[in-house]
Amino acid sequence: MPIIKITGQGLSAIALSVALLWGCIVAERVTARRAFSERAKVLRDLSRMQRRQRTQPASAPSPFAPRRARVAEG
Repeated sequence: MPIIKITGQGLSAIALSVALLWGCIVAERVTARRAFSERAKVLRDLSRMQRRQRTQPASAPSPFAPRRARVAEG
């Protein structure tokens, strides 16, 4: 003679709770994987942007550029 008996309604509630728990675990893993790949993409884009800023000028300044004469006051 059992002391406690699980009803059909109780058993279905347990099954539903377990299914929801597994759904949350799977959704959390998918979200974490997506966040990881998005972070990697952002870091790649940031690296590309920094490389673009280090470009060389089209021409170097001429060493023979005219200089302004200074007038001494006094």
